[in-house]
Amino acid sequence: MTSHQTAQTMKPATAAKKLGVYLEATPAEFQEGVVSRTELNALQTDPPEWLRELRRNGPHPRPVIAAKLGISISGLARGGITDALTTEQIEALKEDDPEWLRKERATQAEVRKEAARIKEMQAEKAAKADRSDS
Repeated sequence: MTSHQTAQTMKPATAAKKLGVYLEATPAEFQEGVVSRTELNALQTDPPEWLRELRRNGPHPRPVIAAKLGISISGLARGGITDALTTEQIEALKEDDPEWLRKERATQAEVRKEAARIKEMQAEKAAKADRSDS
């Protein structure tokens, strides 16, 4: 009996997410097919022009928009941003710097500060535990 190994494939939505692009903006053949792990790796290492263009100018999915704005995805929703945005739209939003964006950036900064404090506290606890074990 020989083992027959099949290529691992994923839906276009999963592949788009892994590539950090908005699925609806990808070419039809990408949206309609399945993507193998090998094809995904090839797209990541040597992206075709359409992928480079999407990454450069968008439209971008919400996780990318949130990262470019320095806020959380929840913060985007609270700010009323539910659709994909182009790089130009994101830059305009940064330039306008609305109140909700300033507030969300401050919230995100606090979250990061708290996460760092907790990590430091856990490291100190672990160091104390190591000292008491020896």
